[in-house]
Amino acid sequence: MNTIDIITQPATTLSDADVLWNDILAEVEQQRTANPVISSFLDKMALQNGSMADAAALLLGSRMGGNGVSEWSVRKLCQQAYAENPELLAVMVKDLLAIVHRDPASYSLSAPFLFFKGFHALQVYRVARHYWLNGQQFSALALQSAASAAFGVDIHPAARIGAGVMIDHATGVVIGETAVIGDNVSILHNVTLGGSGNKQGDRHPKVGAGVLIGAGATLLDNIRIGDNAKIGAGAVVLRNVPPRHIATGVPARNRPMADDQDPPAMTGDQSFLDDFGVDYMI
Repeated sequence: MNTIDIITQPATTLSDADVLWNDILAEVEQQRTANPVISSFLDKMALQNGSMADAAALLLGSRMGGNGVSEWSVRKLCQQAYAENPELLAVMVKDLLAIVHRDPASYSLSAPFLFFKGFHALQVYRVARHYWLNGQQFSALALQSAASAAFGVDIHPAARIGAGVMIDHATGVVIGETAVIGDNVSILHNVTLGGSGNKQGDRHPKVGAGVLIGAGATLLDNIRIGDNAKIGAGAVVLRNVPPRHIATGVPARNRPMADDQDPPAMTGDQSFLDDFGVDYMI
């Protein structure tokens, strides 16, 4: 495999998408032989496409078509966005490699590209944000609505999300309008980054780089989650979490991480020690 390691080489170029796409095609070709019943799907969604951009546009259109926006419209919006903003492909590479590096259930590049709805929902958000920033808010909101219906993931196109982000399992993830998420963050299912009350303005959490947010966690209001922090499963976080701290419980309490711990988002380590020194998986 010739893929680029985002851990050691965080800066990618458009050519990296070409390298990655060649690796994906090689994997799909092997799987086509082993899985003849779905060979036509693999042909259409991968092998018959000349680039990652073409395949992504076709795939997202296929997944989302019929959820209030036609398959053709989704595909056209994606194709246009990728042509106008090549950086979307560079970020797609980082998102895909984040899954390969961090998700123990991912054994290849091609499987998350073709089948993982967290990856798909994130790429739709990135296309929607392109249109949001270019004054086409209704196109952005149409994509948001269709993605929510298709994937059970609701990300407002005004939210700001960095590169190398993994949304694992993804069902029930909600990310509000003024939320900010840094680079290399890992988010599990049923996570909410929400506001508090009905006030307008800056009202959603700001999540630093390298953060791991466990399943079912709820983060509310304009709070700050420091770099390389860990949010426990089911935690309700209402206050700031300092860098390299663990927040667990309802309401969440903070405790410092060990100095020698690697960034939680990179390791996927969801364990912590309670007050009695007992190790739990969260």
